[in-house]
Amino acid sequence: MQKGLQPSTSKVYLIKWPEAFTAFHPDQKFVQKFLKPLLIGELAATEPSQDGNKNAAIIQDFETLRSQVEKEGLFRAKPLFFCLHLGHILLLEALAWLMVWYWGTSWTLTLMCAVMLATSQAQAGWLQHDFGHLSVFKRSKWNHLVHKFVIGHLKGAAASWWNHLHYNHHAKPNVLSKDPDVNMSGIFVLGTVQPVEYGIKKIKQMPYNHQHQYFFLLGPPLVVPVIFNLQVLKVMISRRNWVDLAWYLSFYARYFCCYMPLYGFFGSVALNLFVRFLESHWFVWVTQMNHLPMNIDHEKHQDWLTMQLQATCNIEQSFFNDWFSGHLNFQIEHHLFPTMPRHNYHLIAQRTRELCDKYGIPYQTKTLWRGMTDVVSSLKTSGDLWLDAYLHK
Repeated sequence: MQKGLQPSTSKVYLIKWPEAFTAFHPDQKFVQKFLKPLLIGELAATEPSQDGNKNAAIIQDFETLRSQVEKEGLFRAKPLFFCLHLGHILLLEALAWLMVWYWGTSWTLTLMCAVMLATSQAQAGWLQHDFGHLSVFKRSKWNHLVHKFVIGHLKGAAASWWNHLHYNHHAKPNVLSKDPDVNMSGIFVLGTVQPVEYGIKKIKQMPYNHQHQYFFLLGPPLVVPVIFNLQVLKVMISRRNWVDLAWYLSFYARYFCCYMPLYGFFGSVALNLFVRFLESHWFVWVTQMNHLPMNIDHEKHQDWLTMQLQATCNIEQSFFNDWFSGHLNFQIEHHLFPTMPRHNYHLIAQRTRELCDKYGIPYQTKTLWRGMTDVVSSLKTSGDLWLDAYLHK
């Protein structure tokens, strides 16, 4: 834990990361009462507010930008946008079922049904992400409630599991041992630091020089249907989170009621696994292209702007890219302002780039294809670094 100054006050609190605290809580007045037990003192007017932080200018300019966009109303959501997004998810699910119910369960129709369900699941994944970040409703409790409905009832996962992993990722993106998204359990080595460390220590749990090849077998196909499902069950049961478990079971109750009469039990299970398999490819490529090719290192205690930009890149804007990625093609803006509704990311992108240019912080934007190919090339580079260190150091 670090000592940090809660923005807009002269009080010093024992908090993990001041900028992160501000970024994750849309109602700053409400959460002030939870800081009282962490109050450790107050700064005199002559004392430095950032404890000698060399990046005080960056921090100040970023806070100014944040204040400006708040005054412009860019943290207010458009209800119609999210209603339409939910509507097209439900419509895809309904059409997928109606198609096989009315025309039959031939291989062609079943494949079409699976593609539609996978599309619905992927888009529901982006929607639950919005509610999980408290970026839709003004009141946090409504965001939490709808988040449980979308991730639980529409997707068959758990809000508590997602919150724990994803908020840690946002607080310390691409920081080894702190960001769960770069904890690959020894299956992959990432970045330029970890591969060399593994090589020097002669760690060879996998043939890492071939990881860019076995990634296609162990990454996109297995993350959602196997890894996430096991994690979700473990978290709900070990933490006795019965509310999330109820939402989780409601998804499978609805699913089997719809598809068991058409496919039987084992056929329904097979269909669900195939849908998860398709969704998993979509999910992995979209979520990894913004982070995996970027800098991955141990904790450097950088300011919020610098830390997020070193670990994050954008994908070019287009109607398809926005829809396909759930607006996570604006990953930079999302990481800097995680409670901002995604339909406003493009309105802040130019000013974010200008702020980065002012301080010489790289602001990377790639094509969709380049973002995906960089995932593979970065894995190959890391694998080659491991092999060189393993053989020669």
